[in-house]
Amino acid sequence: MAGHSKWANIKHKKAATDKKRAKVWTKLIREVTVAAREGGGDAGANPRLRLALDKANAANMPKETIKRAIERGAGGADGEN
Repeated sequence: MAGHSKWANIKHKKAATDKKRAKVWTKLIREVTVAAREGGGDAGANPRLRLALDKANAANMPKETIKRAIERGAGGADGEN
């Protein structure tokens, strides 16, 4: 253990967990963005996007984050012009 303080221990564990989660989410966001860019933002008509969304949901990614990634890939507000 990293000392005797309960909160310090929680901080260390949370930092490690958040680092792993961020790495996975970054890859999934990139996958969703590329799928939306190549096949459009409709998951019903884009099987690659549907698969990417299933993976993102399995990784407990927030819906707002997924929505932003789709908008970015499909040419939304902060996507490519």
